[in-house]
Amino acid sequence: MTLKKPFNKVEGLLSTRKKIEKEIEDIQKSCQHPTKSIKNVRERLDSQTTVVRYVCDECSLIIGIPNNNELQNFLKQ
Repeated sequence: MTLKKPFNKVEGLLSTRKKIEKEIEDIQKSCQHPTKSIKNVRERLDSQTTVVRYVCDECSLIIGIPNNNELQNFLKQ
């Protein structure tokens, strides 16, 4: 397999980002999610809006939605 030289810097950066995203995906798939925390996270990658979710402390994967009591306790902090 031969690697193509990127045509420009942007293509090189996009290629690197794709490789990093794949590596993150592989890590998150193999993680057992031993501990979780409630955190504010972006609703979508292209959004500035945040939502409150359970996030794995090891791999940063969103793994759930807190119930109303948990949400209220988080917001009081």
